[in-house]
Amino acid sequence: MWGLRRAAVVVVVCVLAALAGGPAAMADGAASGGDISVAQSLGDRELTVIVRRAQPVPGPLRVDIVTHAGSAPGTLTLGATPADRAGAGSSTTVDLGDRAGPHPATLRVDHAGPWELTVADGERTARIPFLVAAQVVTPWERAAYGGFFAAGALLLISVGTALISRRGWVTLLPAGAMVAALAVGITGATLSSSAPPPRPAGSLLDPTSATAGDPYPERDLPAITNYSRPPANLTLRTPGGARPGGPAELNLTLTDSATGRPVDDLLITDDALMHLMIVGPSGQFWHVHPIRTAPGAFQVRLALPEPGDYAVAAEVSRRGGGLQLLRSALHVPGGPAEPPPRAPIPTTPPTSSVSEHPGTTPPSSELSLRTTDPIAGSPSTLTVRFGGPADLQLWLGMLGHLIAVGPLPESAPAGTAATAAPVWAHAHAMAPMPAPGTQPPDETVAAYGPDVSFTYTFPLPGRYLVWAQAERDYSIRTVPAILDVKAGAPQ
Repeated sequence: MWGLRRAAVVVVVCVLAALAGGPAAMADGAASGGDISVAQSLGDRELTVIVRRAQPVPGPLRVDIVTHAGSAPGTLTLGATPADRAGAGSSTTVDLGDRAGPHPATLRVDHAGPWELTVADGERTARIPFLVAAQVVTPWERAAYGGFFAAGALLLISVGTALISRRGWVTLLPAGAMVAALAVGITGATLSSSAPPPRPAGSLLDPTSATAGDPYPERDLPAITNYSRPPANLTLRTPGGARPGGPAELNLTLTDSATGRPVDDLLITDDALMHLMIVGPSGQFWHVHPIRTAPGAFQVRLALPEPGDYAVAAEVSRRGGGLQLLRSALHVPGGPAEPPPRAPIPTTPPTSSVSEHPGTTPPSSELSLRTTDPIAGSPSTLTVRFGGPADLQLWLGMLGHLIAVGPLPESAPAGTAATAAPVWAHAHAMAPMPAPGTQPPDETVAAYGPDVSFTYTFPLPGRYLVWAQAERDYSIRTVPAILDVKAGAPQ
């Protein structure tokens, strides 16, 4: 009998050692539900709305409204409401001062799932969908937690039985069960640390409050399920008309090309639901981010300086649909006394690699672009020097943005030529990768540059209009250029 008791004590000691030195079960195998940044062109203000991670819930939801240079002071009204079920929302106000930068606010959320953040300036309201993340626990983690909890409970039972029982075989029963529970816990912990993490909520299916915490919401669907979605159609309207020199309200509608229904499954890509790029008649350039006013409905206000054709391109990404570039055009009529638009593209290569275009940051001694002779079909590196110290900020999650449109004929106005251009490129200069599991920096960090390099392969030879963009002092700097891309050697 004493031999059995000694054996039970040895088992208990081994279990304690395993519990003390076993691998820890991780609640989150990968970072999920992190901060999101959404650029918004709200009226005349260019804002970045940062929604901080909200977890656990119910709890506070921290929001930062980042203003940029030139944004007017005023008061914005913020609200958070559930998107798919009735629930208590919250609202607050944010006073924007004269100085550009972040302006904090706090709201409250009471459950995980899809929500909608409203940002109103008294005249228009932006509606930003976002997801309040749930604490996702995989089956392996449940097995680890359950196994270790059961092993701990059986450990106490085993110790008590070993001390009071007069029958040795009775002592071995809870000890054996404890070893089995421990094996389950260790196996679950090992698998949870080595198995691939579940997909982020909403990556394949539209998230709901019921599925926000489900690590595998698609497991009940057939294995042959096709998660792809058709392309979207873009319709551009100007309800009040467009006049030279006056502000124009651009209404953009996204509809499903298969069903005709509004598209309301856009993903935040490069810190925006939609990137709208416009080239004007004389080579003016806009890179703005229309506000979402309703499912599939977006709006932006622009001052269009002259009559003529404006080329429009909207970059969006649907859930299950991938990145899409949707093209359109806008014509601004001119009066009989208006001169015809001039063609800004010279017939000979420019003497300087930087050319001034209205509507962009004028070139100065601190703005320059350097590149080797680009050849179609071969990677080209374009380096933009913004001058000054290394204090560039991340804009739209990137150190820099490069937009190229072409090849363009030399005789047509830029807006008319860009409307039919075969290539619209949007390349990036990436910021240094953050440490694993950490939140990447946002645009409040100024520690990059001043040189920004882009690598892009121009697919066709010809003349391109190019714009490089970066942020400093909460001001977007734009460097325009004209590039002549040479034809590559015949294959």
